[in-house]
Amino acid sequence: MGSWAFLGVCGAAAAGIFSAALLIGNDYAFFAGYVVLQFIVLAQAWNILGGYTGYVNFGSAAFFALGAYAAVFLHKLYPLPLPVLIAIGGLVSGLAGLGMGYLTLRLRGAFFAIATLAFAVVLQTFVVNWNYVGGARGAYVIRPDSVWLVGSYVHYLFLLMLILAAMAVAIARAIERSRLGYGFATIRDDELAAEASGVPTLRLKLVATTLSGALMGMAGAPFPYYIGYVQPAAAFGLDYAVNAIAMPMIGGAGTWYGPLIGAVLVASLQQWATVSISSELSLLVVGLLLVGFVIVAPAGIVGLAHRLGRLWTSARGRGKSVEASAS
Repeated sequence: MGSWAFLGVCGAAAAGIFSAALLIGNDYAFFAGYVVLQFIVLAQAWNILGGYTGYVNFGSAAFFALGAYAAVFLHKLYPLPLPVLIAIGGLVSGLAGLGMGYLTLRLRGAFFAIATLAFAVVLQTFVVNWNYVGGARGAYVIRPDSVWLVGSYVHYLFLLMLILAAMAVAIARAIERSRLGYGFATIRDDELAAEASGVPTLRLKLVATTLSGALMGMAGAPFPYYIGYVQPAAAFGLDYAVNAIAMPMIGGAGTWYGPLIGAVLVASLQQWATVSISSELSLLVVGLLLVGFVIVAPAGIVGLAHRLGRLWTSARGRGKSVEASAS
């Protein structure tokens, strides 16, 4: 299936999900669904750099928060339509990803991961001391009650994040099956050999950091409108940094469908735990799942399924050989 055809499939699936949510008739489905969709975008964004290219990014929350605070800044300066804010948030975070990549991508392994974490700390310190966007006390964002054609603003936010999630999945799949994706894979598998073969590794890594940062910023831009109030502790929260890494790892990093599976599974479990037990258990759920999968299935759900498939095929092959020799 071609990329455009797959994009059409994603659009049809998004339309079906939105229609199903409307039929449920419960606003909580839109609130909870928004969070799941948001983490689908973050998981796909992290996977572009961490899964396809092999560079672990601990600063996911920084790009998410940068998109959120870009929206807050513009909301206070001159209110713009939310789709425009999402595009601007993606542009700002993409440029930040490009700059961070240019400064840090000569580092590798743990050194690069530590540098991304330091970037998040520096950016949070800057925002805490920036009074125009609320500083440490945070900022309120007053959103409309309804939107033309869509109705409830909560439905509108859900619809926008649904479109963004479908776009992120389509982009991840297109990258995986393109020359760009093959270039990312050569860096992940053996960067020194790729450089020796003439692969423009630095250029490809800059593309990866830019795309990854842009998608994270686009996911963060609607965040102030979703909760109505944003502060550094929330926007730079540990749950965004941890979930962005854990969901692709649990689902299966390096594929477009692994992060999708991981995000839907983990985010849904988190929402269930928040409502049924306690909101404090959300990160505990992710931590336990991540530890369990690292022990049982290091390649995630996708890798486990592939391994079980190979075992099943091998068992069937041995069974047929035994039957043939017996006859």
